[in-house]
Amino acid sequence: MNREFYSKHFTLEKVSDGVYAALAKTGGGAVANAGFVDLGDKVIVFDTFNTQQASQDLKYAAEMITNQKVTLVVNSHWHGDHIRGNQTFKDSNIISSQTTLSKIKELHPLRIKKQKDDIQGLSNYIDSLKNQLDKSNNSELQNQINFLSEIKNSLPTLELVLPSQTFMNELNIQGTTRNAKLFTLGGGHSYCDAMLYIPENKVIFMGDLLFVNCHPTFFEESNPKKWIEILHQVKNLEIEAAIPGHGSIGTKEDITKIITYIKYLMSIIIENNKADKAEIPTIYRDWTSPEVYHQNIKRLEESLIK
Repeated sequence: MNREFYSKHFTLEKVSDGVYAALAKTGGGAVANAGFVDLGDKVIVFDTFNTQQASQDLKYAAEMITNQKVTLVVNSHWHGDHIRGNQTFKDSNIISSQTTLSKIKELHPLRIKKQKDDIQGLSNYIDSLKNQLDKSNNSELQNQINFLSEIKNSLPTLELVLPSQTFMNELNIQGTTRNAKLFTLGGGHSYCDAMLYIPENKVIFMGDLLFVNCHPTFFEESNPKKWIEILHQVKNLEIEAAIPGHGSIGTKEDITKIITYIKYLMSIIIENNKADKAEIPTIYRDWTSPEVYHQNIKRLEESLIK
């Protein structure tokens, strides 16, 4: 979008005046989407990617385009592809919900330590994939190699940086040219999911509550019923553009698609004892990450039994 800026980790798109989405590139160090908002007298970054290499590019883009320092950084939820780039923004105020902070502190230190202690193992695995690639020339295999190589490159200097401020339900941030509302309606995708709404621009950053043209990912912690409730509430806002955690920039229609997707999966689990063998419906076959479909059914099945 800007000829002066290029990153191998993400594509930068101007969504509206002062609002930019950083859409993750396959095989890069971003993994999930992020973005930033220029409020006039301050700049907010939403999520920090999976590696510090990617987040360094994000910080550079935000400061180059807005011509000011990043003031506030939001971690939408605790998953690594949204928070592992935090160290790039040590000089900014990093904020999350109290639940997200607790989960980052509880779950990431051991995960990162294990990865740092096994860099050689990761390197050996990457080499084994490269040997497979020599025989197959598979593009998906190449993307996996690139992705794992970015993780390997990040590990020696990776530092877990925690949010320095928390909020409970919502936080209104006043700017000289536009305002922002940081809020959470609880947990749907994760234990707690935060969103950033820019009312003047009718734009919302939704984190992993929204996936566009790709299968949303369910985890053991995901709550499908609550996820649907949250999305219905978000649809009451005036929205012209919705930036997802994964996929391209969407609209309210894409929010509706995720509601329909979750309801459909829940219905086939209730109606079909062999739900895990169910074929992907035609309307979802063009979505990326089709392997996630059956994983989602299994996880939803487990959550509905609880």
